[in-house]
Amino acid sequence: MITERLVINLNENQVIEILTQSLYTVIKVSAPMLIASLVIGLILSILQTITSIQEQTLTFVPKLLGVFLSIMLFGLWIMRTIVEFTEYLFTNFSTFING
Repeated sequence: MITERLVINLNENQVIEILTQSLYTVIKVSAPMLIASLVIGLILSILQTITSIQEQTLTFVPKLLGVFLSIMLFGLWIMRTIVEFTEYLFTNFSTFING
């Protein structure tokens, strides 16, 4: 039985490039939800301070709705960004692996 051995030849620069682009993609894709949650939390905290309401669970539902709305608004862009990154990985797969 003939077996072929797959040899992966990644140098440090390629690994760092892949990791950097992966982290950048994750940050870019998660930014709309995080910003929506941050803005809603800040506005509700200011309103709670002004009205002296100290209920911690009050911000949960508006944040949840804001994150859901941002996913609905930016969902297509998020998917496009993830697909572009995946296509980049697949098209450069041959440069990452040498047989």
